[in-house]
Amino acid sequence: MRKLLFIPLLLLATQFVNAQNKMWTASKANKWYASQPWFRGCNYQPSTAINQLEMFQAATFDPQTIDKELGWAQGLGFNAMRVFLHHVLWTSDKEGFKRRLNEYLTIANKHGIKTILVFFDDCWNDEYHAGKQPEPKVGVHNSGWVRDPGTDIRNNPDSLKMLESYVKDVVSAHRNDDRVLMWDLYNEPGNSKYLNQSLPLLKAVFSWARQINPSQPLSSGVWNWGKPFDDLNKFQLENSDVINYHNYAYIDSHKKKIEELKKYNRPLLCTEYMARRNGSLFQTIMPVLKSEKIAAINWGFVSGKTNTIFAWDTPVASGKEPELWFHDVFRKDGTPFSAEEVKAIKQITAVK
Repeated sequence: MRKLLFIPLLLLATQFVNAQNKMWTASKANKWYASQPWFRGCNYQPSTAINQLEMFQAATFDPQTIDKELGWAQGLGFNAMRVFLHHVLWTSDKEGFKRRLNEYLTIANKHGIKTILVFFDDCWNDEYHAGKQPEPKVGVHNSGWVRDPGTDIRNNPDSLKMLESYVKDVVSAHRNDDRVLMWDLYNEPGNSKYLNQSLPLLKAVFSWARQINPSQPLSSGVWNWGKPFDDLNKFQLENSDVINYHNYAYIDSHKKKIEELKKYNRPLLCTEYMARRNGSLFQTIMPVLKSEKIAAINWGFVSGKTNTIFAWDTPVASGKEPELWFHDVFRKDGTPFSAEEVKAIKQITAVK
């Protein structure tokens, strides 16, 4: 008799676990977001780090600079940062990396800043290694940024278990951590001409994170509306608890995209914007995002080793500072690229 009872009980337990691991309903997502402030901030990389590895490795982790720069962010009225991780940090020094990530979150929290944590990324350099990172290439935007996991790993089925363990371990460590705003599971899937080759990993990382069932929402930002990205966009939009998107275009185009994304009836977070040469400016974009209560997370903060004052596709061989910065707000000494721009940001964020 006990054996007969065991099977339906097991099925019931399995159904309960599966129910707990489902995507948030629109109602739950909107209720969660209604309790949050208007989030504004930037994609944060300390000026002393060229990439994700240099930010968090033991030899180059720089809490003093992070503390100083996040103090400047707090002074602007910023309350959210988006920070990229990398699986090599975990495979090369698991416990050390987790301690340093916790230290970063503690520093950010001290400044009233929550963090969006990013796992995978299809952008920039395909090859990487633990240890000393390359020096910046003169005048080249993001010359040392690295993909995660990159071509070799993603084409190796034996690596999937490692990536799964990495994601689950980090999410588990912070699944109820109020300092973490959201899990951005995959940045710009399909970039670097991967296209639908990124779809299996995109699906996998959502499944892995869902199994941990964190208290924070899961998402992956849509960024390219070209036809080759239809399948990726469909999966991202239909499986994200909250909708996050990138838009570096002029205000008219940005507004149009907002109206398109509203049909999903979920909170909207713009996790990349602000490219001055493109006309994507704090002064025009931030007020619209604020009025719609859409998170406003621009790319770049302090000009440093990432070289993001230079445009994506316009290297400057001399390394001379461009008259119009592409990204970033401050120089390393804390002086702004534009005092008028900083004044405008403070007016929008209502800093006293």
